[in-house]
Amino acid sequence: MIRTENLTKLYDGFCALDGLTIEINEGQIFGYIGSNGAGKTTTIRILAGLLKPTRGRALVCGRELPRHAVDVKKLVGYLPDSFGVYDGMRVEEYLDFFGAAFRIPRRTRKGRIDHALQVAGAEGFRDRFVETLSRGMKQRVGLARTLLHSPKVLLLDEPLSGLDPKARVEVKDLIKGLGDMGLVILISSHILPELADICDTVGILDRGVLLAQGPVDKVLRQIRRSRLVELQVLDDPKGAIEMLSRMEKPAGMANVRLDDGKIHFEWAANQEDLADLLATIVDKGFRVQSFKEVPLSLEEAYIELMQKASWAGKGAPGGSDADV
Repeated sequence: MIRTENLTKLYDGFCALDGLTIEINEGQIFGYIGSNGAGKTTTIRILAGLLKPTRGRALVCGRELPRHAVDVKKLVGYLPDSFGVYDGMRVEEYLDFFGAAFRIPRRTRKGRIDHALQVAGAEGFRDRFVETLSRGMKQRVGLARTLLHSPKVLLLDEPLSGLDPKARVEVKDLIKGLGDMGLVILISSHILPELADICDTVGILDRGVLLAQGPVDKVLRQIRRSRLVELQVLDDPKGAIEMLSRMEKPAGMANVRLDDGKIHFEWAANQEDLADLLATIVDKGFRVQSFKEVPLSLEEAYIELMQKASWAGKGAPGGSDADV
């Protein structure tokens, strides 16, 4: 549904986007992660048909940009980070104005507005003036606007930015619901923990270069190749650490330590190795309260990738399936 090949954008010699290659398939919610200035908005504007790339290819629903920009705009719903509202205009009037801009016939426009407001959970303030709405309410109205012309692809630029915690949860649930409806969604953000709950695939961008791309679990596993294991025993945690230290350690186990009553260690192990170790700990007489892998968060992955990119100078362009 969305594909770019070696997509590059230069501004007076400054490289805002450097050889971007991504692929987003039908039914996916793609999290586009990067700090301010990383190139996220540049990518989205190219995909929305608003900006021409310097070189490379961009395709949306099989239509190449910028050659078929008019066709693409009919298929894409674009919600920028900051979108205009008009003082003195009620929500329904605002949507009717954009419905006319989308050339939706008047006879069907009312039904489209009703449906968009219902899907966006914004029916309750259709008669309110747009400028009186909170940031979260405006985001819902903005999403309703993007849905008016029944797009197949949504491009959402920082839709969670500036929201209070309650509104953030509500908008996040709304986006997940839109994904369940079958829409392909590209959502950019620097608010990393929320994206882990929303997205099934991610791309991590830094200074115009894609550092990682793929399903969330594959990206996280690729970044941290060893497992971080947490062990909690009901008594004598120091004795458990001594026992682990006296054992003939399996290859790759390292950094055994006690943190706030819990034992942590890193280990490049498979599921069978973990099961065997747990059985050994129990056989040694320790009462195990918990034994689990501590997953790497998207935020931790992002920080680790940024550190690697900094050490490397700029980093290498990423590919598909969690190439790092």
